[in-house]
Amino acid sequence: METCILNFEIIVGESMKIYGVAVEITDINDHAPTFQSEKLLINISEITAPGSQFPLLEAQDPDLGNNSLQGYKLSNNSYFSLALQTSVMGKQYAKIVLEKPLDREKEEVHNLILTAYDGGNPVRNGTTQLHISVLDVNDNAPIFSQPIYEVSTTEDLPIGTTIVTLKATDLDEGTNKEMKYSFAKIMEKASQNFHLDANTGEITLVGSLDYEESALYEIEVQVHDGGGLLDRSTLMIFVTDVNDNAPKLEITSLIRTIPENSPPATAIALLNVQDQDSAENAEVSCSIPSNLPFQLKKSYDSYYSLLTTRALDREQVPAYNITVTVTDHGTPPLSTSLIIPLEILDTNDNPPHFLESVYTSYLMENNPRGASILSLKADDPDWAENSRITYSIIERNTYDSPISSFLSINSETGVVYGLTSFDYEEFQHIQFQVKAEDGGSPPLSSNVSVTLFILDQNDNAPEILYPSPPTDGSTGIELAPRSSEPGYLVTKVVAVDADAGQNAWLSYQLTKATEPGLFTVGLHTGEIRTARFFLEKDGLKQSLVVSVKDNGQPPLSTSVTVTVVLADNIPEILSDLSSISVSVDPQSDLTFYLVIAVAFVSCLFFTFLLVLLAVKLHRWRNSQLYESGSVNLSGVPVSQFVGIDGVRAFLHSNCHEVCLTADSRKSNFSFPRRYSSNTLTSQQLREIKDPFLTAEDIKSSNGNLASVQQAQPNTDWRFSQAQRPGTSGSQNGDENGTWPNNQFDTEMLQAMILASANEAAAAAAANPDGNSTLGAGATAGTMGLSTRYGPQFTLQHVPDYRQNVYIPGSTATLSNSSGKRDGKPAASGGGNKKKSGKKEKK
Repeated sequence: METCILNFEIIVGESMKIYGVAVEITDINDHAPTFQSEKLLINISEITAPGSQFPLLEAQDPDLGNNSLQGYKLSNNSYFSLALQTSVMGKQYAKIVLEKPLDREKEEVHNLILTAYDGGNPVRNGTTQLHISVLDVNDNAPIFSQPIYEVSTTEDLPIGTTIVTLKATDLDEGTNKEMKYSFAKIMEKASQNFHLDANTGEITLVGSLDYEESALYEIEVQVHDGGGLLDRSTLMIFVTDVNDNAPKLEITSLIRTIPENSPPATAIALLNVQDQDSAENAEVSCSIPSNLPFQLKKSYDSYYSLLTTRALDREQVPAYNITVTVTDHGTPPLSTSLIIPLEILDTNDNPPHFLESVYTSYLMENNPRGASILSLKADDPDWAENSRITYSIIERNTYDSPISSFLSINSETGVVYGLTSFDYEEFQHIQFQVKAEDGGSPPLSSNVSVTLFILDQNDNAPEILYPSPPTDGSTGIELAPRSSEPGYLVTKVVAVDADAGQNAWLSYQLTKATEPGLFTVGLHTGEIRTARFFLEKDGLKQSLVVSVKDNGQPPLSTSVTVTVVLADNIPEILSDLSSISVSVDPQSDLTFYLVIAVAFVSCLFFTFLLVLLAVKLHRWRNSQLYESGSVNLSGVPVSQFVGIDGVRAFLHSNCHEVCLTADSRKSNFSFPRRYSSNTLTSQQLREIKDPFLTAEDIKSSNGNLASVQQAQPNTDWRFSQAQRPGTSGSQNGDENGTWPNNQFDTEMLQAMILASANEAAAAAAANPDGNSTLGAGATAGTMGLSTRYGPQFTLQHVPDYRQNVYIPGSTATLSNSSGKRDGKPAASGGGNKKKSGKKEKK
């Protein structure tokens, strides 16, 4: 046992004695055991075998004896225990003993309390913390969080997107815990689409996914730690479909052309439809426009047939571009279109069609031979030879000569040519048919009616009918009483024109007169009237030259000379002519011819009286047979026409219906034949007999001259001067009458005039008791010569033969009992010419 003695010396003051003092200090327990460190770190490998001992640091206690360190205690635990050892010097050393194997993955640190205590009273102790770290060893391999990773993604996932992140754990630590990820087994296509981060385990998309190429990717992945231990897992990437593929439409079989007469349900094309998508994205609908004559019919699986629904017409639609559209049921839906061209082949199913239903053309007469007349055009909606049209004229037996002798047609162009020069006076119109035939097999054709109207050309000069041109060189004479009032109708120049329309509209003009201003000529009527009262100084004979001009371009004209003798009756003419002295002028022989004419007229006058008496007796006998009937004789003012050549005297009439002929030996009336042609030719005019009464005619009346004398007119016949010379009723002709509008109106009017003339002729034959001798229609100047009268024969200028009979040399006009015409009463005496003319115009 150690003692503690304090040795020191004590010096006693002045004696300087030194005393040695030894003081023993007795120990008390004033110190507790202590450790050098409050925490003691101990590292033990987890693979350390149980029973292993690990020494601990010794605690210090400065006390001695029993107060010093007496022992150690260890806190309770299941892994370690405390073992004490005493050294040679008697010191105790503590060790910990491993009781069972350590597992760092379970408990990597063990914290224990080591307590050192002394033997004092009270006992004092000191503690320290044992921090036992279990050192790791690579005894654990990395482990994936899932044995199989299943990931679902759409095929339209953008590049760079993270698909999945792999997760693995390692219970080790340090380098044993450092893990690396990698692909253990992967397809080449997958390696192009996916990338694995070795450190983080992230798998990202680096390529485009396509469901149609691969719907599933199966990849083997692995992870290994720093100690070489590893683990594997399976990655399943499912690619879901999106509607990213439009349907595909393919033509398996195709017919590009079909005839237009193909029956319905004719197959045109066979189509195959496919869609690489799946489910609803692969369901498709196939369609075509509804307005086309076609339909799609599903035949087998994904095949469709394109068929016709009705007969086709190439003329309406020559070709089709059929658009076939296929649409899937995806969201959004995708579609594909395909155009199928189809050409319709022509069949000859349409005949040629003329552009007009009836063709009408107009051609001026005297056309040049071979000139084109008109052009016909026909269309054929067919094609090629089926539309090639050939034209021809259909022969008809309507004319004396075949149509081909007049006309020809160009078989290709349809132009009609005239082979001859047409004459309006011969043909007014030609009707024929033209056939258009196509080149199909069999050919089809159609006909059209063509009317060719020949237009009149002013190629005929006016022809004087009255006064008739004398054949012996004599000049006709008209008688005008000296007591005539202004407006007295002396005579009427009658002319016709073989032309038509305005080419036949005639105008009359007084171009030369012995006494200017004494007579006037109606512009449109040809009536020669007195312009003023006759004076004593006026010559006995007046010579008038009347020009008749038509309205053509250029106009044609004819002149006639009319001689008017101023006398009240024929005996006066003779006396006046005999009193005229012969001129001493040797250059003028007019007086000589006048004397011969007067003598000649005298002889003819007596002959006329005998013939007139015979006619009266003949009419009286006929009147007994027709006494029960009452027919009025129509007529116009009559003027005496006396030849001055001394040969014969005769009575002539203006526009009469009947006349006495020179070849009549029985003193009866002869009626002319009616001409059917449009115009009297000069030959026909020469065939007309002159209306003269010869001496033989007088003898046939038994020489009774008294019977030739004309009876005095009834007082019922006497009317005003305004009515007496009128051409139709009580009014003078309108000098400015309106022309007919066109050629056809004129021809209609002429036909009416002809009918009126025929009625007058019939009336004259049925009533022989008339007091006026009327010329037959065959004489020059009658109304029955032609239907082509000039405009002077309009209705208002044509004398109404059923109304008035003018008595030569008298102021009376014979009228029917009614005294009306066209519903108008006859005017009373006085005859206002201007007023009457206005009424007529109205």
